[in-house]
Amino acid sequence: MSSFKRKGSAKQAPGLPGTSLSPATSLTTITSTGIPSLDDILGGGLPLSCSLLIAAPDLHTSYGDLVQKYFIAQGLVSQHSLLIVDDNAEFFMRDIMWSPSGRGSTTPDQDEDEKIGQQEDQKIKIAWRYEKMKPFQTTVPVSSSSLTDEYCHNFDLGSRVPTSVIDQAFQSGRLSFINVQSSGSGPVSISEVLNRIRDALKCGAPQPIRICIPALGSPSWGELRQEEILYFLHSLRAILRQHPTVCASISLAPHLTTEAWGGRGWLQKLGWVTDAALTLAAFSADPSLTMTFPNHHGFLHIHTLPAPHSIIPPSDKFSALRGLSASAGGLGGSGENNLTFKSTRKRLIFETLHLDIEGGVGERRTTPSAATTVPGETHDLLHESPGTNKTPGFATVQVVLENPELSKTVHDATDGGDKGTEKPEGKPKKPKKRVAFRADRPDLYDF
Repeated sequence: MSSFKRKGSAKQAPGLPGTSLSPATSLTTITSTGIPSLDDILGGGLPLSCSLLIAAPDLHTSYGDLVQKYFIAQGLVSQHSLLIVDDNAEFFMRDIMWSPSGRGSTTPDQDEDEKIGQQEDQKIKIAWRYEKMKPFQTTVPVSSSSLTDEYCHNFDLGSRVPTSVIDQAFQSGRLSFINVQSSGSGPVSISEVLNRIRDALKCGAPQPIRICIPALGSPSWGELRQEEILYFLHSLRAILRQHPTVCASISLAPHLTTEAWGGRGWLQKLGWVTDAALTLAAFSADPSLTMTFPNHHGFLHIHTLPAPHSIIPPSDKFSALRGLSASAGGLGGSGENNLTFKSTRKRLIFETLHLDIEGGVGERRTTPSAATTVPGETHDLLHESPGTNKTPGFATVQVVLENPELSKTVHDATDGGDKGTEKPEGKPKKPKKRVAFRADRPDLYDF
C-alpha cells in the first residue's frame, strides 16, 4: 500500500459557525468584525483568542462605538455568544445596526454616494485604450458570495436590530451583560471585572464567544490610572489565550486615547498589551483637513496587528488596502498606503487615501476683502435704475477719463517750478485712465 497521501486544502471550513481559516496558516481560525474593509486590514479577520483595541480620540464623534456595534451585529447574525461589559449594555444593544431585509441578507443596492461617484468616474475618459482597464478602487469590494456565506454580512446603518432578535439571544443564553458598578454607589475594581469575565467563560459554550467592551475607562469605571488600564488589557489577553474560541474587541474612552493623558508613547504601550491596536483620528478636530479631504472623515493609524502562529502579521502579505504585498517584489518595497475611513448613510468604509481628479481642488475662487480701498482715490457712485438686477459677487466697473487740463497742471508742478521755460510741443499725450468702483460693492481686483 502506498504511503502517499493527498494534501488537504487549507481552505476547508472549520466546524465553528461564522468563522474561517486564516489565509496565512490553517492553525489560526479567524472571525469577521462585520466590516469587510477592516477584515482586510487585519489580514482576513480577527483571530480567535486575540484582542482588538480601537482608539477614537475625538470627543465629538463615536466611531469607536460604531466599530463595536458592527462587531456585535456580526455576532448576532453568526449565532455567537456575546458578552458585553458595560453598565448601559441593554441600551447599547438597542442601537445596533441590522440588515433591512432580514437576517443574513444583503441589499444589492449600493449607497447613493457611491453610485454618484461611479457615474462621475465613468463620464471622464482619457483615451479609448483605457476603456478595458479595471476602474480605480479605493476599498475592498463587497463580495457577491456574501449572500450565501455566513462569514461576513452587510449591515445598513439606517436599520436597527429587531427587539425579538435580542430577546431570543438573551433567553437562549447567548447574550449576557457584566456591570462595572457594584450594588452600591462606587464602581468595582479592575480585578473584580476580570474575575467576572473568567466566571462567564467557564460555561464552555460550543460556539465562539465575543467579548465587547464599548467604553473602557468611561466615568462608570471610576478614576483609572495608566497602570490599571495596562494591567486590565494584559490580563484580558492572558484570559483569551486560555480559551481558543473567544475573541475580544475593546474601545477606549476618548479622553484616554491621547498622549496628553497617558504620557509619551502611550499608544505604543497599548499596542504591546493587545494583539491589534488601531486609532481612528477624525477630521472634526481640524477644519483644514476637512476642507482638504472632503470625501473622508478621518485617518486610520495602525499600531499593532495580530500575528498568531507566525512571526509577521498575515496582513503584510494578504491585505489589499495596505499595499505591502504589491510592493514586496521591489527593492525594499514602496511603503504602506495611507488609510482613511468614511461613514456614509449605509455603512462604514475603510479605504486608501486619494485625491480627486482635479487634484484635490474643486474650484478656484478669489474672495476680496470687504475693506479693500485705494488710497488717494475717490470712489464714484454709480446710480442704477430701479429695474436693474443686482447680482452679488460681481463688481460694477466704470472707466472715466481725467480732465486734460488738470493732468497738465500736475505735470508742470512736478518739473521743479520752471514756469518761464517753455517746452516744445511734441506728440500730444493720451489722457490717463482711472478705474472707479461702487462704494457699496468694494470688490477690487488687480488688472
